[in-house]
Amino acid sequence: MKIEKNKVASLSYELEVEGVIADKAGAEAPLEYIHGTGMLLPKFEAAVEGKEPGEPFEFTLAAEEGYGEYHPEYVVTIPKEAFAIDGKVREDLLVIGRMIPMMNQDGQVVQGTVANVLDDSVAMDFNHPMAGKTLHFTGKVEAVRDATDKELKEGLHGEYLPPEEGCCKKGKGGGCCHGEGHGDGEGCCKEEGEGCCKE
Repeated sequence: MKIEKNKVASLSYELEVEGVIADKAGAEAPLEYIHGTGMLLPKFEAAVEGKEPGEPFEFTLAAEEGYGEYHPEYVVTIPKEAFAIDGKVREDLLVIGRMIPMMNQDGQVVQGTVANVLDDSVAMDFNHPMAGKTLHFTGKVEAVRDATDKELKEGLHGEYLPPEEGCCKKGKGGGCCHGEGHGDGEGCCKEEGEGCCKE
């Protein structure tokens, strides 16, 4: 069976960025996704389309084919009080290089990286960590199967379902679940249930 639209593909791979392995998935825990549904980079999907289990792949994506160019204007200075929970600034979260989910003006959760910490403000970088970088992938197709009707409707891991009430709402220090026992500050609402914290 070949990788094509609405097939579930399982891939082992290594991602090399600037001579360093930045990400990988082994055969024992491969990357799984539904092909043709926009879950991965379009050029990544195009590079593996038509391949069958056991076939290797290797390709390079330029920055514009991956996560785009780096935009200095996406680095934003935010007052430190935006990181306060119950009036106390969460200094433990404000570590350079740490990713913190934040709420934007449209109520969407966006990932920001702490770029600098000053006395009364924090510079947050909202560029994707791989923005401006060339991505070199090598790997192998581990398996291909038909997606079930449920997977096509709800997503492979429920990603098409609406978020549960109480997850990532405004009012948690202007960010997303960083505090009050809702995860560890490195990802949104990690610890309780399938990725959503409960109130």
